[in-house]
Amino acid sequence: MTPSEKPHKHHEVFSAEKASHLDTKFRRILYRPDRLAERYVKPGDRVLDFGCGPGFFTREFAKKVGDNGYVIAADLQEEMLAILRGKLGPEGLMPRVKTHRCQPDSLDLTPERDGQVDVAFAIFVVHEVPDREKLFREIAAMLVPGGLFFYSEPPIIVSGSEFRESCALAEKAGLRLVETRRFFVNRAAVLRKM
Repeated sequence: MTPSEKPHKHHEVFSAEKASHLDTKFRRILYRPDRLAERYVKPGDRVLDFGCGPGFFTREFAKKVGDNGYVIAADLQEEMLAILRGKLGPEGLMPRVKTHRCQPDSLDLTPERDGQVDVAFAIFVVHEVPDREKLFREIAAMLVPGGLFFYSEPPIIVSGSEFRESCALAEKAGLRLVETRRFFVNRAAVLRKM
């Protein structure tokens, strides 16, 4: 049985009603979204933040890309995107952010319509997606050649074997594993489009 044929435990989508739990001072200290942006995003980059939620990481990506770059903040829930707009608007960051509502079974972005991105992030969200292989193919299509994909999952929700299966599916989609690392206590992988 190949990784794509194994039954995938589908986890529930994190409710927008609990969005306030995702953007707290404590989480900013733990996860340091500013350091993540500093490490992987350059001024002028085009960034995809898949599963952006209320904009916890989007904010720092938008700061880092500057006026010549942009962030596509993509989420399944319009309520999450509305919270993001409500927070980043007063901070003056929305001119650098394009919000996009995904479909339940698709990222629903195309390079022809939406342009390619230099860096893509999927942080604590892939376990909520019913078809990981399709998601990774869609992310790979959105990346420029040589573009980076940062993928992370929490170990209390996603087992090590499930994380490794996802990395194998991402490689099958045309992304090459560059490194695995810890993102605080979470598993993370950096992949590059071949």
